[in-house]
Amino acid sequence: MTTTANELREEVRRRYAASALALTEKNDGCGCGSGSCCGDEAKFGESLYDAEQRGELPNAAVLASLGCGNPTAVADLREGETVLDLGSGGGIDIILSAKRVGPTGVAYGLDMTDEMLALAQKNAAEAGVRNAIFLKGIIEDIPLPAGSVDVVISNCVINLSTDKAAVLTEIARVLKPGGRVGVSDVVSEDALSPDDRAERGSYVGCIAGALSRGEYIAGLEAAGFEQVDVTFTHQVADGMHGAIVKAIKRA
Repeated sequence: MTTTANELREEVRRRYAASALALTEKNDGCGCGSGSCCGDEAKFGESLYDAEQRGELPNAAVLASLGCGNPTAVADLREGETVLDLGSGGGIDIILSAKRVGPTGVAYGLDMTDEMLALAQKNAAEAGVRNAIFLKGIIEDIPLPAGSVDVVISNCVINLSTDKAAVLTEIARVLKPGGRVGVSDVVSEDALSPDDRAERGSYVGCIAGALSRGEYIAGLEAAGFEQVDVTFTHQVADGMHGAIVKAIKRA
């Protein structure tokens, strides 16, 4: 039976809602929850943040990290900038970003899951962050005006989208000319077909829906980006890697 895009999105939403509720109710010690991206501690989650960064965060935000990298480490955030985190989850990257851009900057967190948004707002308040704004929505249709953002970050979320071309187009739309992308994601080697990727893991487990390195580069260039770079950082499955994706919107 073929799974539709809406069904896949709803499955992702349910899994991440369960992760947020498990952490909130303290029923899951690792904060991951069934079906999240954080399987192996060495590949996903809180271990990808250094001790200094973890020290800036409420414990619940650290435990809620379901990502495959640390986009704030590569985004080169600057005082006064506006940053958008796609799929902000429990808020770890938004809190770190808000601290980097300072009181004159703004950090937007976009998530489609009510439970994650509630957890992120609680974590941001506990961290004393006042320049974080959380938005409900989907990454294929970002609820922000065109040309309103300096930097877009994301942590292991774009691979979950069923329409990645729309995501990349939306990123380009909301970025200012010369705006930057600093994304952590799961990316496959070019030799793997979509069927090969599906054999290595589930869609909600951040594997089956991953783009190949070549597909990512071509997609970003088609959306209006230049200086596109996709660098593998660590292997998460055979032929599948955590990766840093960087690009600049053409002026």
